[in-house]
Amino acid sequence: MFPMPRHPKPSIALLSLLLICQPGCAPRKTGEEQTDSQQRRAIFTDELSIQHGQELFNQYCAACHNFETAEIGPNLSGVTSEESKEWLVSFIQNAPHMIESGDHKAVRLFNTYKQYMPAFPTLKPEDIEHLLAFIHRFSEGQKKSRKYRPGALLNPLPERVLAGDLTLVLEKMLTLPASAEVPPLARINKLLAMETGQGERLFIHDLRGRLYEITNNIPRTYLDVAQEIPPFIHLPGYGTGMGSFAFHPDFEHNGLLYTTHNESAGSAPADFAYDDPARVDLQWVLVEWKTADSRAGAFSGTRRELLRANMYSPVHGFQELTFNPLAKPGGKDYGMLYLGVGDGGAGITHPHLCHDTGRIWGTVVRIDPAGSNSKNGRYGIPADNPFVQRPDALGEVWAYGFRNPHRITWDLTGSEKMFITNIGQHSIEEVNIGMPGADYGWPEREGTFVFDAEANTEVVYPLPREDPESFVYPVAQYDHDDGNAISGGFVYAGDDIPLLRDKYIFGDIPRGKVFYAKVSEMEKGRQAPVYEVGVEVAGRKTDLKSLAQNNRVDLRFGQDSKGDLFIFTKADGALWKVVDAKRSDGSTPAE
Repeated sequence: MFPMPRHPKPSIALLSLLLICQPGCAPRKTGEEQTDSQQRRAIFTDELSIQHGQELFNQYCAACHNFETAEIGPNLSGVTSEESKEWLVSFIQNAPHMIESGDHKAVRLFNTYKQYMPAFPTLKPEDIEHLLAFIHRFSEGQKKSRKYRPGALLNPLPERVLAGDLTLVLEKMLTLPASAEVPPLARINKLLAMETGQGERLFIHDLRGRLYEITNNIPRTYLDVAQEIPPFIHLPGYGTGMGSFAFHPDFEHNGLLYTTHNESAGSAPADFAYDDPARVDLQWVLVEWKTADSRAGAFSGTRRELLRANMYSPVHGFQELTFNPLAKPGGKDYGMLYLGVGDGGAGITHPHLCHDTGRIWGTVVRIDPAGSNSKNGRYGIPADNPFVQRPDALGEVWAYGFRNPHRITWDLTGSEKMFITNIGQHSIEEVNIGMPGADYGWPEREGTFVFDAEANTEVVYPLPREDPESFVYPVAQYDHDDGNAISGGFVYAGDDIPLLRDKYIFGDIPRGKVFYAKVSEMEKGRQAPVYEVGVEVAGRKTDLKSLAQNNRVDLRFGQDSKGDLFIFTKADGALWKVVDAKRSDGSTPAE
């Protein structure tokens, strides 16, 4: 018998993996060996596979093994490019067999480290695929980092999201029309209600360019941006297309609607550009539409462009577009338009393009569409914006330090808190309280952790002992054990579901998990607990992954004028209404 591992808490598979490549040993050379690029293509690269691999690593391996040092076994950095995938899979499945069969590398490393892992036949093939996907992503990040930084946190929040005591009862409303013949059939992104003198009007849009009005559960095209603006593009995906929309709070009288969309790089001169050699993949454009009849079921009128920005890459562009629903006519915030602008993917490779009040990227901007004191003369810069008096700053900037400010909503039930969700890199998802002039840290911070664009960008690091007071940290957060990309939500403001009062309902885009945090516990300077919420349809407990029949759920939230909540899945166009909530034991509170 070979001796068992000496460490009191051995990993399930990684110690076997660590025996693969002793420092300085040459990889196996055979005629069938893959090239490095072929090796990378063979390993899974989708985020959900990588995330499952990270869960396996954190659960069984992280206490003993890392991508920085060679102690119990070799440094994992670069290991997936130093040996074939087939060899790695075989070794993880049954390391003792590899050693007993005389595999020269396995024997050499066993003689060096005097330990091995037993066989793990219970690991499913997809588990091993996901484990390798995680190891490859993180080891490549370590290998390609521009500097070595110790103390990386592979599991920054060891405590998982708490199991909540609530189950949401969903009722299917409709499925939006397909906008493509091949999956994803739809790209539904935002639902918005508007209260008028004739009652509520409900709108929802598809990133491929169509804005629908839903009447009696029937969606009809209100505006087709793709048809109205020929330079419109919705490829290559990554949130591109028609990004968002917002009706002016006085739409019933002035007929004004605002949208964002994409055009190809160089389609027109950009109001926000950069002079350095950073590439430009596309442009985001903010447009004002003026309808001739605000009561009509289809748009007919004119449009004008407000602003245009170059983007370094197709990711993290213009996100939320919204007005403050709490602002009253005559108030300073009434008619002011908020726009969330991502870092354009430049936060890592060109960090100087964001985290800068003198640039638009990575910010929330606030403008007056009716004004004209902007540089291009097409909109106004409110006099009470926080950086108006600074000559080195953009007056449009209201807050900054965001990677991807996904959604902006307000609590309508009394606290009037403004919530800004921010999608993280590969560690932390954030819910932030919006405050004028605040610095939310990216790319120097991710959640309540240090992010270092020059080190391994797949990890975060502990905060320094003397942390600058300039950063504003999230009021709720979760790490990638529990999700991958936050889907911003709403505070329940309806009257019919008492269990949802004082709760900000949000979730995770790809995994489709639904969460809540208590509004009363979400305060600057501390993080409120996050709870997971169950889902029930037609008396049966289920989950959104099953309802969407898709590995990637693409979760989104909406709210109507009564404060009731909606859940929808972007890729299949399914729209669900939250009609009730139950405690985990199935009970509801007595009226």
